[in-house]
Amino acid sequence: MAVDYTKEYDNRARVPDHPQIFARWEADGAAYRAASPKAELGISYGPSPRQTIDFFPGHHAGADAPLAVFIHGGWWRSLSPASFSQMAKGVNAHGVSVAVVGYDLAPTVSIAQITEQMRAAALHLWRAHKKHFVAYGHSAGGHLSACLVATDWETLDPKAPSDLVPAGYGISGVYDTTKLLTTPLNVDLKLTEQTARACSPLFWPVPSGRTFDAVVGGIESNEFLRQSKDFAEAWRQDNVETRYEAIDGANHFTVLDPLTDAGSAMVKRIVELARMVAASR
Repeated sequence: MAVDYTKEYDNRARVPDHPQIFARWEADGAAYRAASPKAELGISYGPSPRQTIDFFPGHHAGADAPLAVFIHGGWWRSLSPASFSQMAKGVNAHGVSVAVVGYDLAPTVSIAQITEQMRAAALHLWRAHKKHFVAYGHSAGGHLSACLVATDWETLDPKAPSDLVPAGYGISGVYDTTKLLTTPLNVDLKLTEQTARACSPLFWPVPSGRTFDAVVGGIESNEFLRQSKDFAEAWRQDNVETRYEAIDGANHFTVLDPLTDAGSAMVKRIVELARMVAASR
């Protein structure tokens, strides 16, 4: 049977109460910023107003605190970092600092241009902190996290380490954008067969020795489950240490809830990766 990609990738239709979830995210993000007096908000890393970094220091952590970067989703065309400040909460509680990064949106820019913006943000963080880091992100942010892990950083900045982002944690990511060509999303994304393949980390060569977890909500569409599972299997063939997990009972949006809980398995795994990255550099 042919796959109905439009239906499979329409998360808002699959989760009718998504407006309430988005409103909760916005309120929780504002509350966490208000509760984080040491946060540095709106750090500019590029020329446009959306190219910003909100930096949340790890609780009771010194200058040597491990670093993690969170990248929000929204199909590369919606939402903003302000709705995701609280995604640093659980990780911060373990003494890991978190940078929540923003980027310009389609159709103003392409996925390829957004990827380059994320690389620019990563290099900005490197110059400011001189730390390798783990990237974690949701949906489009899962895709962008994988892109950072697969990047050879010395080709962009000879002073940067080639393995600046040696580990990633993708939550409900889309790693093969060729499946979006026939969906209404492509009105904004403007992908062609060539550009869709070029911006899909599923097809990229990835340096061995990297680590990537691909997790997804257990009640998401078959396509989202397949994307994460296939991606983990494909990168494992390239000698990347990968892990796949479907989180019981979680949909495309509630899958993020564990990030606000310092005791959740999701937070503990991201903290483990961040400490692993920090300890090995």
